[in-house]
Amino acid sequence: GLHVAADLAWGLGQRSWAVVSGGAYGIDSAAHRGGLAAAAPAVAVLACGLDLAYPRGNENLFADIAARGALVSEHPPGAPPSRHGFLVRNRIIAALTPGTVVVEAGLRSGALNTARHGQELHRTVMAVPGPVTSALSAGCHRLLRDGAAVCVTGTDDVVEQVGRIGADLRPDEGGTSLDRDALDDTARRVLDAVPRHTCAGTASIAGNAGTGLDTALSSLGLLAAAGFVERGAAGWRARSGPPSSTPHGP
Repeated sequence: GLHVAADLAWGLGQRSWAVVSGGAYGIDSAAHRGGLAAAAPAVAVLACGLDLAYPRGNENLFADIAARGALVSEHPPGAPPSRHGFLVRNRIIAALTPGTVVVEAGLRSGALNTARHGQELHRTVMAVPGPVTSALSAGCHRLLRDGAAVCVTGTDDVVEQVGRIGADLRPDEGGTSLDRDALDDTARRVLDAVPRHTCAGTASIAGNAGTGLDTALSSLGLLAAAGFVERGAAGWRARSGPPSSTPHGP
């Protein structure tokens, strides 16, 4: 969770997005540090007065945020942190951003409270999935299961959700697109040995192509990823149409 939070924040910072969080230990701190490492501004919403550093162990982090971004609080100077204050400030975190990313959250988590405020404010709510056995990700999985959040696993996913409509779409990763002319001689021979209307086993294809079994299997994997061939229950066969490719714009 710490690694993912820092990596997401760094990637977003590289694309001029600022991170807004609560400055707490763990995910909050990792996100702030990731954004600051990318030379992006940061915003920390505190549950106490601005003259207090809480948690105290993050005093230096708060100083860096103040120098490069902003510390925000609705409490007067000298106001100590309180449990209610932490829950209330989550609505400000949600309100200051176009979207909220929940990286790790248990079933009873302040991050879920922030996500709920984001939904109420019609902001985009996103969640990073974790191990299905991890209690720390149970809240994320509930958000995803209930359709309350969009699944994100990287910076491109997040930017697509909160960026400009039509301009910040995630790059298409629908598979390797290769032209037949880009194939090496071995791959072309293996492709020529694959039947179109029936299926053939790997050994048969290797024999017809004049290659070893391992070489044929490796080439078939590449050809399948590129959309030239497909594997069925009875073996390999060539696909009926050309492999799909991403159209070029003007």
